[in-house]
Amino acid sequence: MKKKVICISQVMLILVLLLTLAASCGKEEEPAPFSMQVIPEHMEDTIAGQRCVFLVVVEDEGPGSGAGKSVDISAAATDAIVNVSPEAIKPGEVAEVTVIPSEASIGSTLTLAIDGERKGLKQTETTSLTVGESIPDPEGLVAYATEIRDKFIPWLAANHPEFGITGETEWIPTLVRPHIVVVMYYLFFSEDWEMGVRWHVTIPPHDWAEIYLRHRTTEVSPSYAFKISSLEAQDEPQAVEPEESVWR
Repeated sequence: MKKKVICISQVMLILVLLLTLAASCGKEEEPAPFSMQVIPEHMEDTIAGQRCVFLVVVEDEGPGSGAGKSVDISAAATDAIVNVSPEAIKPGEVAEVTVIPSEASIGSTLTLAIDGERKGLKQTETTSLTVGESIPDPEGLVAYATEIRDKFIPWLAANHPEFGITGETEWIPTLVRPHIVVVMYYLFFSEDWEMGVRWHVTIPPHDWAEIYLRHRTTEVSPSYAFKISSLEAQDEPQAVEPEESVWR
């Protein structure tokens, strides 16, 4: 009789362990929380038709299901065309949200809502764009910005072939800070790089020009910068310390 009681007790213990294990396996792990950052926090100087490019990064804020995995990114704004690329990013990757204000937005401040979602968890960040009046001769400005950019490219191709930037590289021109007139700014986007171009509107020897390079899918700050001390003197580019933030 005693032997039978021991056997029954053992069976009960096994059943309890099996039920506990089944309950543990059936319990779904909580989704990992994440945070999202948008750069810059706002743009104060834009015009209708301008490609306004915001950068988005995400970061895990704790363990759980989906930690380290992709977060889906979407964005919307009224009176503007909005595009997100790529539409999903992991921690350490960068998405670009491009906003093109319409003519109807001139004189107003647009609100841009950017959503991140993973495993049912959702984060929303909002930013804004102040849209001003157009500028004279935007075609002439992009032509001159392209001329400045092309003064650096042969030197980059010869001295930094690891960048993969050559005379054959295709670029998308992007106006930035359109109403600043003493120092002019422009952005160019290739498949891999954002290149910021700026130049001092003055006479020699203060007619300098600078560029920076940001790797588009992995960086939110420029990693390289170069300067020509005088355009008229045709000085060679020299490496300089990049600024901490992109130009917007």
